[in-house]
Amino acid sequence: MVRKILHFDLDAFYCAVEELRHPELKGTPFAVGGRPESRGVVSSCSYAARQFGIRSAMGMAQAVRLCPELRVLPPDMREYGQVSGQVMGILHSVTPLVEQLSIDEAFLEVTERPEYASELARMVQSQVKERVGLPSSLGVATNKLVAKIATDVGKAAVRTGDYPRAVQVVPPGREAEFLAPLPVDALWGVGPRTRERLAARGIHKVSDVLAASAEELEQQFGKLGRDLRRQAQGIDQRPLVTEREAKSISQETTFAQDVVDTETLRRALRQQAAQVGARLQRGGLAARTVNLKLRWTDFTTQTRQTTPSQPVDDEEEIYRIALDLLASHRPEGAAVRLIGVGCSGLVPAVKQMSIFDMAADPEALAKEDQLNETVKTLRKRFGADAIRRGSDL
Repeated sequence: MVRKILHFDLDAFYCAVEELRHPELKGTPFAVGGRPESRGVVSSCSYAARQFGIRSAMGMAQAVRLCPELRVLPPDMREYGQVSGQVMGILHSVTPLVEQLSIDEAFLEVTERPEYASELARMVQSQVKERVGLPSSLGVATNKLVAKIATDVGKAAVRTGDYPRAVQVVPPGREAEFLAPLPVDALWGVGPRTRERLAARGIHKVSDVLAASAEELEQQFGKLGRDLRRQAQGIDQRPLVTEREAKSISQETTFAQDVVDTETLRRALRQQAAQVGARLQRGGLAARTVNLKLRWTDFTTQTRQTTPSQPVDDEEEIYRIALDLLASHRPEGAAVRLIGVGCSGLVPAVKQMSIFDMAADPEALAKEDQLNETVKTLRKRFGADAIRRGSDL
């Protein structure tokens, strides 16, 4: 059976969410990121801002120099996480085979669905727009590699100074033909240095990779050479890695500027724990190990982990463990560039009772279980932040 793979992408996601919240921003130059006076960087920028040459990862001070009237908004990761949860819920309603790549990107396998893949892509696009209000683009192909590239090609073809709404279809058997005219760095694994090495040997387009002999590519580039030739042929047999099959689930935040404030770090951990917990519960999983990732101002990275007495899938427990790890391993006043929460050692979730549960009031336990299940159902449908605890408000 020919595989049917969709690649889903929300373009300029942070800015698109901000325009939903603040319609007056539409058509104006603005960016989401850190303040220019604090060495902040651009996390996302509107299409109006891009007309001035502003790009993601650019220093905010430089962005303001390019466009003095640029409006700078601080990132609201809680809001972005909530909207992402709503979108991912729509994708999971189409197929359980969803591989979430990031807050705004995912693969879907719809091979078992009877509809044409292109019809499903347009249905997903329509539902996300109608139910969440966000434009999206999709690539349709027989594998992940070509579907991802198809999305990029489709978006580039419909650039009109606004968010693209593309559906790019690559028919089965036409993969190599579709890839041939593209620049070689469209292939995975080709960064600036590899592109320069390939260019020095006359390889500029994907078609040039096919024109080179397999022996020559392997001799000069080793395993990468073999991979590039396989990609240029449009071959990619990798399966989707769904949440149930994943070896770990994690969320992390890179701050636009170094963070010293402990409360800011706690808020980030709270949002991450909610996202990780929601993904565990959606996959029917629990974690044997919870880890905390910290990156310091010198860009060294430290990871610490702990193994609770029972596998966990509850956001409160994940959050509590992450807070304990933060308190134990972060020197007082140390500035943090990145913070993240991860869960590994994933196993099927099974409700277990501790000796304290056994001694508790059965009616109270039943009510607590019912409340937890209601919260899980609402979060699965409306996103991880649809229900918040009083301490978060």
